[in-house]
Amino acid sequence: MKIFIACLGTETNTFSPLPTGEQTFRETMLFRGDGSSHPDFPAAPLRVWRRAAEERQMQVAESLCAFAQPAGITVRRVYEGFRDEILADLRRAMPVDVVLLNMHGAMVADGYDDCEGDMLRRVREVVGEGVTVGLELDLHCSITPLMTEHADAIVTFKEYPHVDPPERAVELFEICLAGAEGRAEPVIATHDTRMISMWRTPVEPMKGFVERMQSFEGRDGILSVSFAHGFPWGDVPQATAKMLVIADGDEARAQALAEQLGREIWDLREACQTEMASIEEAMVRAEAATAGPVVLADVSDNAGGGAPSDSTFLLRAMVDRGLTGVLSGLYWDPVAVRFCMEAGEGASFELRIGGKCGAASGDPVDLAITVKRIVADATQSFGRGTARMGDAVLVSAGGIDLVLNSIRTQTFHPNAFEQFGIDVADYRTIAVKSTQHFYAGFAPVAAEVIYVAAPGAIQPDFAAIPFESLQGPYWPKVEDPFNADG
Repeated sequence: MKIFIACLGTETNTFSPLPTGEQTFRETMLFRGDGSSHPDFPAAPLRVWRRAAEERQMQVAESLCAFAQPAGITVRRVYEGFRDEILADLRRAMPVDVVLLNMHGAMVADGYDDCEGDMLRRVREVVGEGVTVGLELDLHCSITPLMTEHADAIVTFKEYPHVDPPERAVELFEICLAGAEGRAEPVIATHDTRMISMWRTPVEPMKGFVERMQSFEGRDGILSVSFAHGFPWGDVPQATAKMLVIADGDEARAQALAEQLGREIWDLREACQTEMASIEEAMVRAEAATAGPVVLADVSDNAGGGAPSDSTFLLRAMVDRGLTGVLSGLYWDPVAVRFCMEAGEGASFELRIGGKCGAASGDPVDLAITVKRIVADATQSFGRGTARMGDAVLVSAGGIDLVLNSIRTQTFHPNAFEQFGIDVADYRTIAVKSTQHFYAGFAPVAAEVIYVAAPGAIQPDFAAIPFESLQGPYWPKVEDPFNADG
């Protein structure tokens, strides 16, 4: 038996001013044919699939592994070039029994609002109907008819923060292998919840809902259950959250369960909402806190959602209020990083920080800083892997310490800061540019976590997102989107 594996993806914020080109893929992840055996390879699904296949003495044909830090729309020639490279490798590998693809589910390129569906359709044209095709997606994905038509199985992450890609890779592998060997007949059903929101799975009621989803798997012919949260800042026709169920040969059973769980998550919609504080509210709460650190999540400037990660709205507020004992990052500012590296550790000078990418970035902030520490080729933990930060510097300005870096990425883990020789527990306030992935690392050390709705490229007012392509009404913009009159 022979398996073909490949990866191509990014999370596209269609409102972001940052184009996604080949350089962004190169900075994030780009391997050709040998990624899963590379010691620094961060794509867990391909590594899992290769190991599982080789344990079963299957042949493995590995193609491109390309993934880009979320940003704006992908350049057309870049998407088409990578897509066609994978398809060419697939043709050379034929005949194959299984195709497993790791994609994001919210990738948009110039001329393609459904890159995953486009890829699956073309893969199916190459392999025909007798080959099992599986797709693993980030849970912030848009499930489309084109995807479900041409894939035999689709599995999304179940957790946010995303701590489970390897487990989901195993889940997809087992389903597709059973399909290829004739031990199962995977069929997919979906239910549109008609909601656009964000769901945090480490806390109730979402924690219990994820456990309930998984309780159905392996019983009564149900092979897999996924909740595709959707990606709110991707203006595409199928942007709403969907339940997805895979059953063994029984589409009606799969559909019934998808609708049942869809109704359950709909009933939890209010309880699952994250409280968002204004900048002013966050400042007042941070100042009043009797214990620290208080972690402020600058959710609107999360590079992981396609934002620039150089906005200054929260920084300006902290400076203007005279907050001290503050640590903040990561600020994507290659120019400022270069100045600091040129000056060297211990240097003091006036530095202009952030505010470089457009209106969503705010105005630059000029501070008298001292360069405390420089780390070349810095990295931070992300799940069980690492994320590149590029060259990074720790600068201090009157009681506020900032980490600036040269490769755009969100703040995932305390070691993004700790590698500079500091202890995050020593600070009263920590402001991180992240929406939720910071939570697993910072929650254990935080006295309080406050989600802050500052201005930015991914503001969390879901009812006010200026959609043009999204089809149909959705909650919370419409109180009852299942009623034709709203």
